[in-house]
Amino acid sequence: MAVLQPARLSGSDLLRLGGSGLRARPLRAVLSALGIAIGIAAMVAVVGISTSSAASLDRALAALGTNMLTVAPGDTMFGEEATLPDDALPMIKRIGPVTSATATGVVNDTSVYRTDQVPKGETGGLSVLAAQLDLLGTVGAEIASGSWLNAATGRYPVVVLGDAAARRLGAVPSVYIGGRWYPVAGVLRQVPLAPELDNAVLIGWDAAKSYLGFDGHATTIYTRSVESQVEAVQAVLAPTANPESPDEVQVSNPSDALAARRAASTTFTALLLGLGAVALLVGGIGVANTMVISVLERRAEIGLRRSLGATRGQIRTQFVAESLLLSLFGGAGGVLAGFVVTLIYAITQGWPTVVPLWAVAGGIGATLVIGAVAGLYPAIRAARLAPTEALAAA
Repeated sequence: MAVLQPARLSGSDLLRLGGSGLRARPLRAVLSALGIAIGIAAMVAVVGISTSSAASLDRALAALGTNMLTVAPGDTMFGEEATLPDDALPMIKRIGPVTSATATGVVNDTSVYRTDQVPKGETGGLSVLAAQLDLLGTVGAEIASGSWLNAATGRYPVVVLGDAAARRLGAVPSVYIGGRWYPVAGVLRQVPLAPELDNAVLIGWDAAKSYLGFDGHATTIYTRSVESQVEAVQAVLAPTANPESPDEVQVSNPSDALAARRAASTTFTALLLGLGAVALLVGGIGVANTMVISVLERRAEIGLRRSLGATRGQIRTQFVAESLLLSLFGGAGGVLAGFVVTLIYAITQGWPTVVPLWAVAGGIGATLVIGAVAGLYPAIRAARLAPTEALAAA
């Protein structure tokens, strides 16, 4: 006599069975999905708002020059002022983690005047600095008016004024330096990372050599490095700039803002993990509660299906599929709601809107795990009901 084998449920069959339970009680399904949606939305919103806030803080700290170091000549063993070698800047640029490096050089014995009628002693404390053309990008400087030096003007007697220098000299089309008039090409805004530039008149490196007798030695080298390698770069800057006499090189210490930036990142990570776990726990309890009640109310359906030949495995699979669908709908709605909340809040605060991809994928993935775990016990309970017991209880 042939033994009958129970039919296997296909994926489409599982979707229909799981969806039928939700369609039969749409209000309860919506309210249950809303519960998990709120939990996931809270998690995504917390992650998004915290990440957006961290991005804003990160941008503010970056403006403080967390990855900028400066190199300057120190003193010789005899107490005299040292000089950096001519190849100090090219050598520093070869350091792997260094992303950019530039330099300025003091033009000695040179004064700046508004007109040629000003007495020589009244210099106003302004200095003349030879500048590399890539200075602005490295130190984070901006042009307030006019333009910066370029490959052409950097070779001719043209200058750019620092913010404080422009205020002291006034709105002049040219300045008087060393017996020659120098047209003013532009004016810088204040440079928080390099305040010495505010009181300077900047001229191209080649022009300083040609017209002002500049010796070509850099007096300040500005470097930007990969943030995680700032300390390592600091350790090799002096021997790289002056291999023969590294003790004659002064290197600045990493900014305190770098430590603050890393501490803030650690704090935000701990906050996200704690609040996200609580939100997921709340959502899981809601789904489990809904599925337990669903099993109690649908004992007649379970008994009828068992009497018609449905196996315990098929009953378990049906309720687990229903739990997964419920969680998936709630999770998708929660992710969308969390993104919208993050977007609105970030816009009102003037922050960049940042919702990490892992938060979106993690929210959906977490809802599926929650749905499987929360629906497992009710599914097992439903599968254990005997057909006669289920029909009698109904």
